Amino acid sequence: MNLEKLLADRLAQAFSAVAGGPVDPVVRRSQHADFQSDAALSLARRLGRPPRDIATEVLDQAALADLCSAVEVSGPGFINLTVADPALSSLLSDMAEDARLGVPASAAPETVVIDYSAPNVAKEMHVGHLRSTVIGDAAVRLLEWLGHRVTKANHLGDWGTPFGMLIEHLLDLGESEAAHELSVGDLDSFYKAARVKFDADDAFKERARRRVVALQSGDELTLRLWRLLVAESEKYFLTVYDQLGVLLTEKDFYGESYYNDMLTPVTDELDRLGLLSDSGDAACVFPEGFTGRDGQPLPIIVRKRDGGYGYGATDLAAIRHRTRDLGATRLLYVVGLPQRQHFEMVYAVARQAGWLPAPARAEHVGFGSILGSDGKMLRSRAGGSIKLVGLLDEAVTRAAELARQKNPDLSEADIAEVARAVGIGAIKYADLSTDRIKDYVFDWQRMLSLDGNTAPYLQYAHARIRSIFRRAGIDQFTVTPITIGHPAEHALALELANFGAVVTTVEQTLEFHRLAGYLHTLAATFSGFYEHCPVLRAEGEVRNSRLALCDLTARVLRHGLYLLGIATPERM
Repeated sequence: MNLEKLLADRLAQAFSAVAGGPVDPVVRRSQHADFQSDAALSLARRLGRPPRDIATEVLDQAALADLCSAVEVSGPGFINLTVADPALSSLLSDMAEDARLGVPASAAPETVVIDYSAPNVAKEMHVGHLRSTVIGDAAVRLLEWLGHRVTKANHLGDWGTPFGMLIEHLLDLGESEAAHELSVGDLDSFYKAARVKFDADDAFKERARRRVVALQSGDELTLRLWRLLVAESEKYFLTVYDQLGVLLTEKDFYGESYYNDMLTPVTDELDRLGLLSDSGDAACVFPEGFTGRDGQPLPIIVRKRDGGYGYGATDLAAIRHRTRDLGATRLLYVVGLPQRQHFEMVYAVARQAGWLPAPARAEHVGFGSILGSDGKMLRSRAGGSIKLVGLLDEAVTRAAELARQKNPDLSEADIAEVARAVGIGAIKYADLSTDRIKDYVFDWQRMLSLDGNTAPYLQYAHARIRSIFRRAGIDQFTVTPITIGHPAEHALALELANFGAVVTTVEQTLEFHRLAGYLHTLAATFSGFYEHCPVLRAEGEVRNSRLALCDLTARVLRHGLYLLGIATPERM
């Protein structure tokens, strides 16, 4: 059920009859009516007629009597549409009966691979991993709900030259001691100690270099120690994902090492296709249209002089594997905006090589940075990266204190549940409610506020609705027909009916701030409805209808927040 599309389809037929060909009616929500179309204005030049005349003729031919209570031409040729209450009543009653809230599964489901999170083995996750993980998780939730076949690809940094020094440091400590140090999640200390040795001790540096050769050659002992580093790091990552409440599991780890055996075939195929060039220092591909500041073509390094492979080779191998072996038609890379050019170059080479044949396409789901109050990259007081675990712990602690202040009657068990939902939800929502290509300032006070466009505001709105049913003594609400009569009911119904249109838009754009903004508008509109339309004091069919509106609003809020990865406690 998509009210906007329903109106657009009706108008499209009328516009087509008037124009003699297909016309997009461009139906949008409006402050002057429920919806507005401005297609007559752009059509006027093409037809050589006044836009008001075109709009009037369109309305004469449009079949809108069952949907609209008022239609009019305004201004230079806008078409204003006011939806009839009986039509809204019917649409919302159907929506309330539907487990999918009026949003059908995709008629053309795709195989989608989402590349996101991507921490490095033997390094702790920090605030820089937050956006990729949260945005990627929301994409997974939305696309899976819409029926797409989704593969979660957590592209771990688990291969390359640093592992020589890490394995040598592990041997110096002893396996059991190293395993213990890694198991307590102190990955940064382990990595830094290895790095200090590498920088200060030439003998250790040489050992590390030999160890890299052994690793790449498949030496059994070296591989076993490498697997220990990877396994302990993955255990740590999973504890962070559990704390953050995202869907990533151990099955979703696809490290750089996963593509090792594919690198030589990828390089050979690029060479056979005539795309590989010898630049002296490396074998490269120069995708068309990419140049540096000096105007010279920019390369993707595929294979280095020493036989090692560049990141570009791994990324190309991943695309080739995902389209050929997994059958993916939509590849999403949730990676920061500074990496945009690299990925656009990789996509260009993949298209040249035939590894992204239509309809397959790759998309860079880029995002900005998280800033501190000083407008600079968010860092700890000591100037280092903020550990993600510490950030999440602080969010839950702050939320627990807020819960104790707002509702002293809650038990400690309830406080713990609410604190986790509110604290983690606040962090996620602050990220997802911002246009992802923009930077945003991390502000505890704002993101934990019970007012404004925040997760706690939406969670409280949901809990407030659920409290209505507790006061009414209703444990399980049986859906009843909805009847729209009051203007506040009309306004709420319009917002509820818009859910499907918003979801459809976000499916394509992955602009989750649009879904967040919709949920905030819905909650605010419900507040106006609740203020002007008594629910429990109403009687008979009016009471039942308003309870049904409350229930539907709670369901949309709950599911919309779920798609953002945010929990909705029953009480706050």
